Amino acid sequence: MDDSAGLLKKFQKELSAGTVSLVLLAVLGQSRQPMYGYQIAKRLEEVGEGVLAGKQSALYPVLRNLEAYGLLGSEVEPSVSGPPRRYYRITKLGREVLREWVAAWSATRDSVDAVLQGGVI
Repeated sequence: MDDSAGLLKKFQKELSAGTVSLVLLAVLGQSRQPMYGYQIAKRLEEVGEGVLAGKQSALYPVLRNLEAYGLLGSEVEPSVSGPPRRYYRITKLGREVLREWVAAWSATRDSVDAVLQGGVI
């Protein structure tokens, strides 16, 4: 059964890798204020357990990539309780891309659900 557990872990990792950008954009798209990495990770833990699976460090490279593509903007601000924090906000382009990605996600989810409900399990 070790093979089964290993395959499940690999599947979950691959599935997560494809959805982290989507959920990061969604969290920032729903926020009224810019957020720093730890706040984003905590929000994901509250609403989407399993997306990061306890690997907060995994979100920082994704945030940087989203910023490099112009989907997020960021500013560094001093912190009274430690090092400066980088606050992220979604851009106009990020909101447009988020809408497209949500539509693609919904279509993919619906398609997979239709197959699974057809008796695969």
